[in-house]
Amino acid sequence: MVSERWEPLAFKARVDEVLCDFVAREADQFAAVDPALEPVARQLEQAVAEGKRLRAAFCYWGWRAAGQPDSDALVRAAASMELVHAAAIVHDDLIDDSALRHGRPTAHVALRIALRRRPRAVNAARSLAMLVGDLLMSLAGQLFVSSGLPAAYLGRARPLWVALARELIAGECLEILHTGAMPDTSASLKVIRYKTAKYTVEQPLLIGGALAGAGERLREGYSAYGLPLGEAFQLRDDLLGLFGDPERTGKANLDDVRGHRPTALLAETWRIASGEEREQLRALLGRRDLNGDGLEAVRALMQRLKAPDRIEEMITARVEEATRCLHDLDLHGHATAALTALAQSAAVRHH
Repeated sequence: MVSERWEPLAFKARVDEVLCDFVAREADQFAAVDPALEPVARQLEQAVAEGKRLRAAFCYWGWRAAGQPDSDALVRAAASMELVHAAAIVHDDLIDDSALRHGRPTAHVALRIALRRRPRAVNAARSLAMLVGDLLMSLAGQLFVSSGLPAAYLGRARPLWVALARELIAGECLEILHTGAMPDTSASLKVIRYKTAKYTVEQPLLIGGALAGAGERLREGYSAYGLPLGEAFQLRDDLLGLFGDPERTGKANLDDVRGHRPTALLAETWRIASGEEREQLRALLGRRDLNGDGLEAVRALMQRLKAPDRIEEMITARVEEATRCLHDLDLHGHATAALTALAQSAAVRHH
């Protein structure tokens, strides 16, 4: 008997078990094609080895809040959201040339190490990592349709899968197009909305709701809750990217500045900065040889202008907006409690 009280660790363990078993089987079948594929197969498994499983949790509560009971088949369907995330992360790290994720080498770096004795190992590793991401996205769809839910339920969610992929890739494209450009807060927030907010919170909720047969009012409520909360999630990532503890985040603090990425934190800093301060930023942003001193100079400027405080205010406002929406939906108490707790988990964290 599953408790009505939200138990995040117990849920995470269920999702972890589904993902590890499913991906291990797929990786073994992939490696069985040829022994040379073994390093690639292991990256498939590594891609799902870590994670908060928030996207699966939002899908699960999209189902439960619509009045449906706990279901192992639903947990399998919800776990497919984590494969979408794994695919996005592998591609994102490749696009950004990030070296670390969860404190471990990213897929393209790990594959480069595995191929170091081969000619053109760097290019080969990047190409292989791209294909790992592609395969993970394909596996997401496979896990979803083989979850054990009735075909009629799955059919209700199919259009949302199309939208999820379209919007996620649109957000990635927008980030690439705005990287290195003049920082602009509205452009950064649009990137956040499409690259992260929708596929992290809104679309998993809507997919869970569609599977459950949720009505229009509830679906509208999911979007009203999910979009601001998804934005708060990524705004927190912006802050952690520069000011977080790498031992906890598992990522390098230098990445966003070296890559001159269109984060809202940088855009707000630029908006507030004087002409002289903008010149200082221009001299530091996008430099591949940027060191710790350069990073400290950017951090000091941001703190002097109180840009991190502004991002904290934006996070708080969005979490409050999201949780306010819950009170208008007339959900069961356990669903409201779970979605409130998930809002805090998404926005108030250290990694």
